[in-house]
Amino acid sequence: MIELFGSALVTFLVIIDPPGCAPIFASLTRGASVAHRRTMAIRSVLIAWSVLMFFALLGRPMLQALGISLASFRIAGGIMLFMIALDMVFERRTERRNSRANSVDEDDDISVFPMAIPMITGPGSIASAMLWVSRAETPIHVAIVLAAITVVMLITMATLLASGPLMRLIGEKIEAMITRILGVILAALAAQFIVDGLRQSFPVLG
Repeated sequence: MIELFGSALVTFLVIIDPPGCAPIFASLTRGASVAHRRTMAIRSVLIAWSVLMFFALLGRPMLQALGISLASFRIAGGIMLFMIALDMVFERRTERRNSRANSVDEDDDISVFPMAIPMITGPGSIASAMLWVSRAETPIHVAIVLAAITVVMLITMATLLASGPLMRLIGEKIEAMITRILGVILAALAAQFIVDGLRQSFPVLG
């Protein structure tokens, strides 16, 4: 169970990337009051958490209704995560996030867009929530995955609330280094998802 929690926690930490969200949030809320900045941080994380919970709990019935096997979804999800990992390693993900940030006015309420969706909760995190729950064998395992998501959301909220001091402490170069290392880890996790899906689809490969 500890291994399941740790693996799920690392996956969501890498995909959601709380330190990577901090500079975007800081730039989007520049000039806003402390109270308004705090409200937007809390609201954006709560919305993102609700979206992930919805897909984690109802994603499997949706797949069954569409006639999509879990093995096929694991392969597709693994490919998506691998593409995100490549973007992280080559810094393309950060560039896209910055371009989204530049397209939003400073006076806007950025809780829903672009912070909650798609910066915190995007296709990768949604797919990961569905993937991890689909791998859960018992309700306790499902609860462990949901707990891992919740912990990552709390970490994300903390980084958003402390985005200003955090960015001064970390700096852009250290953030870029961490992003690349996490990208390599995510690539390995994505490969494992694909391998699991292939083994389930073609038992002879096991």
